[in-house]
Amino acid sequence: MRTLPSVMRSLRFRLPVFFLLGIVLGGFVASAIALRLFQGYTRERSFDELRREASGIAQLYANAALRAVDEGADAPDFAPDAFERATGDRLFYVGAPAFPGQDSGLRSLGESSIPESVIALGEVATFELRAPGDARTYLAVAEPLRLEPDAEPLGAIVVAKPEAVLRDQWLPLAKRLVVAFLVGSVLAGILGWRLSRRITRPVLALARASDEIAAGNYAFRVPETARDDEIRLLSERFNEMAARLGATEERERQFLMSVSHELRTPLTAIKGHIDALRDGLVDDPELVAVSLDVVANEALRLERLVGDVLDLAKLRAHRFTVHSEEVDMGRLAELAYGAFGDEARRREINFRLDLADDPPTISTDGDRVLQIVTNLLTNAFHWTPDGGSISLALRSAGTSIRVEVADSGPGVNPTQRERIFNPFVSGDTQGTGLGLPIARELANALGGFVEVVASDGPGSVFRLVLPLRSPAKRAGAAGVSSTTPSLTSR
Repeated sequence: MRTLPSVMRSLRFRLPVFFLLGIVLGGFVASAIALRLFQGYTRERSFDELRREASGIAQLYANAALRAVDEGADAPDFAPDAFERATGDRLFYVGAPAFPGQDSGLRSLGESSIPESVIALGEVATFELRAPGDARTYLAVAEPLRLEPDAEPLGAIVVAKPEAVLRDQWLPLAKRLVVAFLVGSVLAGILGWRLSRRITRPVLALARASDEIAAGNYAFRVPETARDDEIRLLSERFNEMAARLGATEERERQFLMSVSHELRTPLTAIKGHIDALRDGLVDDPELVAVSLDVVANEALRLERLVGDVLDLAKLRAHRFTVHSEEVDMGRLAELAYGAFGDEARRREINFRLDLADDPPTISTDGDRVLQIVTNLLTNAFHWTPDGGSISLALRSAGTSIRVEVADSGPGVNPTQRERIFNPFVSGDTQGTGLGLPIARELANALGGFVEVVASDGPGSVFRLVLPLRSPAKRAGAAGVSSTTPSLTSR
């Protein structure tokens, strides 16, 4: 059973928590910004409304004052109480009375209650106001009062709105935002939990599959899903990896069996002849010489087998040194051809050499090219029956040179044309399956490649393609030595 701390550290728990925290933080910031913007909007809208009211009352007051002076009438009664009941605002007057000795009904404020710019400069001002005898805060607008457009202001009309009215406007919005925020958080939590389940379920399946693979169960596969996303891609790649690991293990098993057989055969022969010589069972000088020849040949066979394994390991680890030298490809083909002449005559194989009219000289590693051609020929002789035919051809093709080895063996199945270049893949138990992989790796290291050419008839054709870089000065087979062909099989 998983403990609470381990559950809290799991991706299934942390993913919805972080998702929810992100939603909560984003919702809080968005709500705060929205509320702040709404407060600013309502405040500015209230000031605009107060400006219109103050401007209209000031104009009305100035016009009534002028008519009263012209006609000798009483000061107009603006009934501020009725105005305040109708609008919810308060009405004040600051400054000298426009009707000396007469009362217009407006409440008076001291000039210290409004900005100095209203009376001194005749400007409209917005400010916060504390009315006498009232503890509330008001938003106020002061409009200068002029009897003539260019005359000095006599005072100012002040229209004020309680600030609590604004709070009454945005408080319902705040409540709605809180409700929406809570509902959104719950929905986000549910969505995050479902999302985490959707993501972590295949991840946990991959973890279980990894445990199975680590335990050696390479046949285990992650169930395929109908999803078309990264998780499906990861599952497919994991299954491909498992299949390749299984194939690799199978190849290694086959390799061990093949190598065991290849090692056991010469070791058995060597041990048998040595025991016979040690026990004195063979005393004829000619038989002793034969036994020593067998021991030497079998030891050389073991050396080649170990060399193939080491060469492939170095090539795969990119620790293989390639030398550059001028190589006469015609001379190299003749060396490879001559190395298999005796076996061709012994097995009555029709072995032909087909060279171009003017074999080129290229800059490459002659020993490695000869090793590639030797491996291809060894493969051809291994699969060609006695009395068959093998050809070694050299051709120039544009900026490359081609070496083709054709045989009359059973051929290569089209589905196996790439697989035979994998290490340890052998068509029988007589080889280790290293010759062709080594040939391909060497060709890649030299800037070329080895391929199987499709053939209409029986047999197979292997082609080595190398870049053609003709030097200015022709040379012989520099650095090329006739090494003994490697053991190989298809």
